[in-house]
Amino acid sequence: MPDEQKHREYPLERTRNIGISAHIDAGKTTTTERILFYTGRLHRMGEVHEGAAAMDWMDQEKERGITITSAATSCFWDDHRINIIDTPGHVDFTVEVERSLRVLDGAIALFCAVGGVDVPRIGFVNKMDRTGADYKNVIEMMEDRLSANPVPIQIPIGEGDMFRGVIDLIENKAIVWNDEDKGITWDEMDVPDDLKSEAKKWRINMLEAVAELDDELLMKYLEGEEEITPEEIRSVVREATISQQITPMLCGTALQNKGVQRLLDAVIDYLPSPLEVPAVTGTVPRTEETEERSPDEDEPFSAVAFKIATDPYVGKLTFFRVYSGRLEKGSKVFNATTDEQERLGRLMFMHSDSREDVDYVRAGDIAAGVGLDDVRTGDTICDPEHPVILEEMDFPEPVIRIAIEPKSKADRDKLGKGLQKLAEEDPTFQVSGDEETGQTIIAGMGELHLEIIVDRLKREFKVEANVGRPQVKQSGGRGQFAEVYIEFTPTEDGTGFEFVDEIRGGSVPREFRPSVERGIQSAMEQGPLAGYPVEGVKARLYDGDHHEVDSDQVSFEIAGRMAFHEAARQADPALMEPLMNVEIITPDEYMGDVIGDINGRRGRIEEMGQRNDAQVVNAFVPLSEMFGYSTDLRSITQGRAIYTMQFEKYDEVPKQIADEITTEAAGAVAA
Repeated sequence: MPDEQKHREYPLERTRNIGISAHIDAGKTTTTERILFYTGRLHRMGEVHEGAAAMDWMDQEKERGITITSAATSCFWDDHRINIIDTPGHVDFTVEVERSLRVLDGAIALFCAVGGVDVPRIGFVNKMDRTGADYKNVIEMMEDRLSANPVPIQIPIGEGDMFRGVIDLIENKAIVWNDEDKGITWDEMDVPDDLKSEAKKWRINMLEAVAELDDELLMKYLEGEEEITPEEIRSVVREATISQQITPMLCGTALQNKGVQRLLDAVIDYLPSPLEVPAVTGTVPRTEETEERSPDEDEPFSAVAFKIATDPYVGKLTFFRVYSGRLEKGSKVFNATTDEQERLGRLMFMHSDSREDVDYVRAGDIAAGVGLDDVRTGDTICDPEHPVILEEMDFPEPVIRIAIEPKSKADRDKLGKGLQKLAEEDPTFQVSGDEETGQTIIAGMGELHLEIIVDRLKREFKVEANVGRPQVKQSGGRGQFAEVYIEFTPTEDGTGFEFVDEIRGGSVPREFRPSVERGIQSAMEQGPLAGYPVEGVKARLYDGDHHEVDSDQVSFEIAGRMAFHEAARQADPALMEPLMNVEIITPDEYMGDVIGDINGRRGRIEEMGQRNDAQVVNAFVPLSEMFGYSTDLRSITQGRAIYTMQFEKYDEVPKQIADEITTEAAGAVAA
């Protein structure tokens, strides 16, 4: 049956739009590969560690074994269509997750059985076959750290090397996989005698959690749990999941093919269709009126663009989620966010990097279009006769900036075009010019983020470029006069920038005061210590002077910049660095090497303990020392340890290291 025909045979109630998300190394891409295999999308299962995963189609993804971009695909299971987005787990690409989940109806969150947690609709505890696997601990972490309400509907039979199956608490049956065919088939049997007590405890826990959400089920539960049918339990679990009152929990090991089929069943059983999520609310442009858009083909067309990609064959691709109505290929659409109209040439459903052309899309679809040259991530596209702006997306400011320059004149034009296209794709990647040095500055969410950008420039756009730290050069001019008096103090919370205009009268004309603010902010972006940005400054402009001929906006911008530099010199500033909270879980025999490595990274061990047969180390480590840690940890522990990392606070850089950084930066400027 043609794919387009298959797509059209599934009404909205038998459609699921889901995302797969979790922290790095939890096994998202492996799980997605298994899902595609079992649903007939793949004829062999690719492995991430072999660089053969179908959803990781960029060269950088295959080489590094990580997911960088959100890959979209559709598959079919149990007479349902499932649209899936596989998202990155690395902290540098968190926004890829956020902007994808905004257009989805439900999510599978994968938890590594020996690692940390995330916030899901359905929880799948992966890697149950790994050393240190602890299903109960993941449940407790969700309760303690996230104030979530996880409700196991499965429990494992064995953990680590002994993991061989699960107990289905709804059916009250044991599922044991057959190792002879690598876990693709299984046997269903009564719960083993030695597990009956444990299974009964968890089953009562599940029934109590869902019975209190449904009066009829509660009455049956009080009469005796044996009176409740599996169908009744599934119905209440579904309602509670969709209303986000509970998180059903499953477990398995995707790499060993165990548990993925049951996970697919759970997607159908418990995650919502587009008809079961609330209608989206938007604003009518140039008015204060709000409008609702329901997932109905007969309503006016509306959709949100959640991703822009450059395809080597068709050019710019715009991924969007259709919230209402129907759109034919070749139709005109209105970009309500930018107030512009464009014609959409081609429509297609995506499978990773391959395309299936279709004649139309409808409410509930996730699709891609060609021809929307001016649409950006987060824009609303809609029927020109019924404009609406759906909720816009906010993106965090970049945290790392570096200078980039072409290696040759021939690369200059290609560099500009490449940076423009990459910035269109990724709203967390920014390009700017430094007026003082003439350098091009690129900014992103982390070292890996910018490393991938530079690598893509080389591979996709054939650009050779040099990168390095921005250099600060002084410049001046004649015939410029500006005088300002500014008081600098810390902001209350020690973050951000606050500008207060307290000038009374015309000592500084009103039209020049924003220039003073721009000058201060410009100076803060390249601070007095090694060019790093400054945080937590309040500037109070209270007096100044000007010249009728020689004063202009540039003069007052320079004055603001000079005032900040002078204040920073007197304030004895300190160089700060982000401190990360790191948790490492390792087999006993590597404990000494792991601790020694952390100490060598200026880490401070906070706590050590045991979790089943594995050791747990909690430490605070400077972020600058954690680059490349994933590779080093694999090497130290032969790939048997894992870690999680999250930001804790900013801490002052030790004086010796701060002196080295500032001396190195001064040498770069002098050179």
